[in-house]
Amino acid sequence: MTSRLPRFLLFLTLAAACRAAAPPPPADEASVKPGANESFLAEDLDVDEFVDRFEGESREIALRRDGILAQLDLRRGMRVADVGAGTGLFLAPLAEAVGREGKVYAVDLSPGFVEHLSKRAREEGYPQVEPVLCGERSVDLPDRSVDLAFVCDTYHHFEYPRSTLWSIYRAMRPGARLVVVDFERIPGVTREWLLDHVRADKQTFLEEIVAAGFEFLDEPDVEGLEENYVLRFRRP
Repeated sequence: MTSRLPRFLLFLTLAAACRAAAPPPPADEASVKPGANESFLAEDLDVDEFVDRFEGESREIALRRDGILAQLDLRRGMRVADVGAGTGLFLAPLAEAVGREGKVYAVDLSPGFVEHLSKRAREEGYPQVEPVLCGERSVDLPDRSVDLAFVCDTYHHFEYPRSTLWSIYRAMRPGARLVVVDFERIPGVTREWLLDHVRADKQTFLEEIVAAGFEFLDEPDVEGLEENYVLRFRRP
């Protein structure tokens, strides 16, 4: 099912490298998908229901978590932002990889998820994990504070992608990497539910990210990924 990116997209990397960072987005940026996060912001959010949904064997990224993590090139002492951390599928392996001398910002816009992430980090013994309640337009992290930003099955939930990407760019140190995992969206191939759920295809998302100032690096193969893809970028 996976559709590999054509080679000509590598030229986007060179184009991005030859220009300055994209200007900040307008303050009145319109939502690209109003209501995309309503279920996560509900006051009666059932976190356990989402744990079953996000971390169960029926979810491809849960089954292929180790293969995805291998694409991050994690090292001890790194500072990582897990943007859209959700219920914490990647919390433990990220924390183990960076060690006590590192930092994992577990970022989410759902108060219910952030409370759950705080409890989970405390109970599992990961003081290097710092849960962060973000907004719909910003990840709310300090400037130049992270070596890697990881956005897994979350980019399609960005209601204000230009603003959110700008905040991610600012939070990353020069040379830091951005890794995005998201769903293929191929009419006639992709499941109907995903066609309705995901607003745009891989090419569109890649172009948005490059337009925000990131250099496209590659699309690595991850064994077993069929509905999802991985894209890697660098902050100049």
